[in-house]
Amino acid sequence: MFSQFKDWYVNRHDYARDWKERTGGKVMGCFCSYAPEEILVAAGWLPARVLGAHEAQDVAEKHIFGMYCPFCRDVLAQGLKGRYKYLSGILLTQSCIHLRQSYMSWKKHVPMDFEHYIYMPMKVQSPSATGYHQTELDKFRTAFEEYNGKKLTDADLDRGIAVVNENRDLMRQVYEYRKEGNLKVTGTESMYMTVSSMWVDKEEHSAEIKKVLAQLPDRDIDLDDNARLMFIGSENDDIPFIEMTESVGATVVQDDHCTGTRYFWNQVVPQEDRMMAIADRYIKRPACPAKDWEKRTRFDHILALAKEWDVQGAVIIQQKFCDPHETDMVPLRAFLDDHDIPNLMLEFDATNPLGPFRIRVEAFLEMIGSDDLF
Repeated sequence: MFSQFKDWYVNRHDYARDWKERTGGKVMGCFCSYAPEEILVAAGWLPARVLGAHEAQDVAEKHIFGMYCPFCRDVLAQGLKGRYKYLSGILLTQSCIHLRQSYMSWKKHVPMDFEHYIYMPMKVQSPSATGYHQTELDKFRTAFEEYNGKKLTDADLDRGIAVVNENRDLMRQVYEYRKEGNLKVTGTESMYMTVSSMWVDKEEHSAEIKKVLAQLPDRDIDLDDNARLMFIGSENDDIPFIEMTESVGATVVQDDHCTGTRYFWNQVVPQEDRMMAIADRYIKRPACPAKDWEKRTRFDHILALAKEWDVQGAVIIQQKFCDPHETDMVPLRAFLDDHDIPNLMLEFDATNPLGPFRIRVEAFLEMIGSDDLF
C-alpha cells in the first residue's frame, strides 16, 4: 500500500531527474523545512529537500567544522559528491548556524544558477516576526521572479498555496489512522510518506495518498499489542532505525521532528495579502527549538500530540552536536517526566549502531511494560 512512497524515498534522485525531463521544469534544493514551498510550486518548480545519505564520507571535513552536526556534514557531502547535479538552485531559510555553513560551503564549491538565503527571524514569538518574514519572502520572490523572467500573479500564488495545503491535509488524515487502538499505519510507512513528500511533485504525491486513504478503513495489520511510541528531536529520516524499533514490539504512532509533523502540521490560512499569509504560516508552524524562545511553546505541543495519540513512551532523537536540541534536552526530559511520559534519549550520527540501539530500545520497552514483553 505504501510501496510507491518507499520507491520515491529510495530513488529520490532518479525521481527528480525524471520529473525534470518529463516536465521541462526546474528543481530547487531546499536545505530546511522552513523553505516557502508555496512560492516554488506557484512558479512551477519542484521543491526537493536536500538530505544526507547515511553513509560514511570523507569530503566535507575540510569545508565544515568537525563538531558541527553529522546531518549538516552529510548534506554538504552530497553536494560535494555531485549527487544533486540536477538542481537549478539552492535555498536556505535561516535555521541554525550548522546548516547555514553547509549552505554557504555548497554555494562556494558547488556553483548553482540560482541561490538565495532567506533571513527568517529566529524569535518567531516576537509580535513583529510575521511582518519581518514577509519582507524577507518578498525579497526572495523578487529575486526568484527576476531569475525566472516572469512575475508571479495572485492566481499563481493561490494555486501554490492550495496544492501544498492539500498535501499537508492529506498527510494529517493518514496520521489520524495512527491514533486508533486498531492501528492501520506503521511509523515506517508514515516516514516513507512524509519524507518522500519533500521532493515529489505535490499533486502526484497527493494523488497517491488519496489511493492509500481509500484503502485504510478496511486495513488490519494486527499491531494492537505493540507499545505506542513517539519520536521527538532533530532531523530524522533514518528508516533502518525506525524499522528496528518497530521490529522489537513497538509502533511509532506520532513524532515531532523536521522530517515529520513539523514539516506539514499547519496550513497557510488564505488572506488577501498572499505573501503575508505564507509568512504567517511559517512563523506559526510547530517550532524548531532554534526558534522556540523565550517560552518553549513546543513542549505543550508535544504533550498535546502525546495525549491525543495515546503515547506510552517517547524516544528523543538528537543529532550529535545539535546545539538547539541539546539546549532543549534537559528541560524537555524533565517536562516529559513531570507528565508521566517515560523517555529514552539516543544520540544520532550519520550512520547509527543499530545493535546497541536495539538493546537500549528493548530495555526501554520492558521498562514501560510493553504487552509484547510481559
